[in-house]
Amino acid sequence: MSQADLSSEIGAALPFLRRYARALTGAQSTGDQYAAATLEAVLADRSILEDTSSYKVGLFQVFHGIWVTTGAPVTEETSGPRAAAQRHLSKLTTNSREALLLHTIEEFTISEVGEVMQIGSDESEALIETARQEMADGMSGRVLIIEDEAIIAMDLESIVADLGHRVTGVARTRDGAVKLGQQETPDLILADIQLADNSSGVDAVNDLLRELGERPVIFITAFPERLLTGEKPEPAFLISKPYSEEQVRSAISQAMFFSSTETLRA
Repeated sequence: MSQADLSSEIGAALPFLRRYARALTGAQSTGDQYAAATLEAVLADRSILEDTSSYKVGLFQVFHGIWVTTGAPVTEETSGPRAAAQRHLSKLTTNSREALLLHTIEEFTISEVGEVMQIGSDESEALIETARQEMADGMSGRVLIIEDEAIIAMDLESIVADLGHRVTGVARTRDGAVKLGQQETPDLILADIQLADNSSGVDAVNDLLRELGERPVIFITAFPERLLTGEKPEPAFLISKPYSEEQVRSAISQAMFFSSTETLRA
């Protein structure tokens, strides 16, 4: 592959590496620091990608090497949602959350997860199942769904309920979302980007966060790369349309577990 083609492949994978990094750390700034360190390592020696099954797998593999070498840290907090998240993190089986995110959110196969983490497929599969069980254990809350398509909204309601959470309401517009949020404070917001009256789910979420304070948010969009440009604040949790049930389940568990978010302003 030519130098130009390699740069193109890395450029295409980089937004998704940044998404993964933010999901691990819960914050855009910390996640981007890890993504930047990964890119620097690859630019210093591009040969480290040559023995991997794909350049995307190789990029994530380099990231994982840096992540585990630094002890997979998050910024130390003494109070608030990040401190609570750290207490939860200390109880997780090593590498299980990483394996789950790689498989369900980034859509790597079991074998690719093993390649990224440099472990066997059996071990990567076991880690994924362990993460599902540990992250769901004893965690439940109230979920506000902002989605204008009735069928999708019903599907999301079913997934949320199956996970043991309660839906506080379904909003089809920005104003409707704010009204529902005021009536009952959600623990998690699950939001589409484009709403029924051409209002913005991003604006609805920012309205709610200003009024209700910090809480986890999952955005849904058919074009996630448009929100992962690095040019402005970005969501910590983002899934793509069309989505799979497993992606939504994983994102909800992850967001509830690591209860922090970055606002996204249009």
